[in-house]
Amino acid sequence: MKNKKLIGMTLAATVALSSVSCNRDKFLDTNTTPNNPTAVTMPVLLTSTIINTAFMATNDLGRTGALLTQQYAGIANQPATYDVYILRGSFDNQWNFELYGGTLINSQTLIDLSVTKSSPAYGGIAKLLKAYNYAVVTDLYGDVPYSQALQGNANLHPRYDKQEDIYKGNSGLGIVGLIDLVKDGLADLDKPSLSKPGAADDPVYGKFANNVAQWKKMGNTLLLKLANTISKKEPALAAAIINQYAAGAITTNAEDFDILFGSATGNQNPLYNYNFVTRPDDQMLSQTLLTAMATRNDPRLPLYFNTTPGPPANNTATTTTVGTFTGYINGNNAPVPSRVAGNRSRYNTYIRGTSGEAPARLLTNAQRLFILAEAALKLPGITVAGTAQSFYQAAIRASMIKAGVADADVTAYFAANPGEANLSTNTDTALEQIITQKWISWVGTGLEPYNDYRRTTYPRLAPALNASGDDLNIPQRFPYPLSELNANVGAENQNANIRTSVPVWWAN
Repeated sequence: MKNKKLIGMTLAATVALSSVSCNRDKFLDTNTTPNNPTAVTMPVLLTSTIINTAFMATNDLGRTGALLTQQYAGIANQPATYDVYILRGSFDNQWNFELYGGTLINSQTLIDLSVTKSSPAYGGIAKLLKAYNYAVVTDLYGDVPYSQALQGNANLHPRYDKQEDIYKGNSGLGIVGLIDLVKDGLADLDKPSLSKPGAADDPVYGKFANNVAQWKKMGNTLLLKLANTISKKEPALAAAIINQYAAGAITTNAEDFDILFGSATGNQNPLYNYNFVTRPDDQMLSQTLLTAMATRNDPRLPLYFNTTPGPPANNTATTTTVGTFTGYINGNNAPVPSRVAGNRSRYNTYIRGTSGEAPARLLTNAQRLFILAEAALKLPGITVAGTAQSFYQAAIRASMIKAGVADADVTAYFAANPGEANLSTNTDTALEQIITQKWISWVGTGLEPYNDYRRTTYPRLAPALNASGDDLNIPQRFPYPLSELNANVGAENQNANIRTSVPVWWAN
């Protein structure tokens, strides 16, 4: 079972993946090659795992999430296929190398190494990173190898754990769930540690005098994210987690879990590299998002996307120019605007950087506030001080300021657009407002809006034109990669061929 061998692949090969997904140049300037297992240290593993997490989230998986939630449109090649829901036979590299053979095995190796080095500061961060990346896997696929995975030759046939157990744990099966894994990581960060990460090996919080304290805020915010994800299925548990951990979460944009890329070739944000270097003809702004932002007079539109000189000569019903922005209807197979003439709105510098240096934005202050707004609106027994309305406006403000809108201009926007600034008194309508604004805030980070859409059915999205795949609706999950289908044809994974129309546990 070749993919199971990849789940237990050697450290030398997994750390070597970091050369594909490099972060800021200074973190790559080392005389010690990670290709030699004897040279792998906790600092090397930490940097590699962080960088690979950023790469994973902004590469194929994140791009596909943006297509399925109609932030972006696929107009050629593979993105055009994903845009109409043809996902089967894809994402083997992401499953085998970016996740199981990358971020996950690296984080587990760092956890193990931190024990031998009496350095729980490293182990605690590794547990947070492991939980974040495992959440990506199970959120996309449902039941996946979890509690018995990452054990190398000790177990080449790990059990597929149920998604409910992956989140909540199952003591009878020896499963420590993601929620408890994060709590364990936070506990490790409070312990005395012989070695601690710093500016030389921590590309996220190394700039802070007390970066361990910032990682604790990241962990608390991760717990809010996990609670929010399962809130439809487990409202009481979600409320309890939010009440306990909201106070220790990220509270400013400066504390966001943003992972910077570099401008040198090979170090760039995949959103820049794919859309402006290797495959510039494949994607452009979705008409769905363009309409949503234009009708709301949203000041983030020119910060998210570039403008075009005017209506293209071949403008048809497949494309619409709003002002100087041109969008494309997802799934259409008619001609697209000319790239040479500059008639395609694509990501602007906030999303991809001038030369690819824009960060992967993975856990944010705006996200925390949107979660609290939804919790105050929907969940029982929320005790966090604030109202759905106050959290909602604060979330929009945080997102706009982060994108580059001046604070005074946000205030003016609220005054000029009261219908958008104020939540409806109808709970369902208010929830739609919260999730739609959250969707807009997540442009450039496709995994999170895909989770929110499947959980809430918001924002309201019509299926892509010419939809195909398993059925004609937006997929509720990813199909297992081809390598998994080839390796797991028996009782080990009875749901190997489950249709993409079947919701995952937390969305059902």
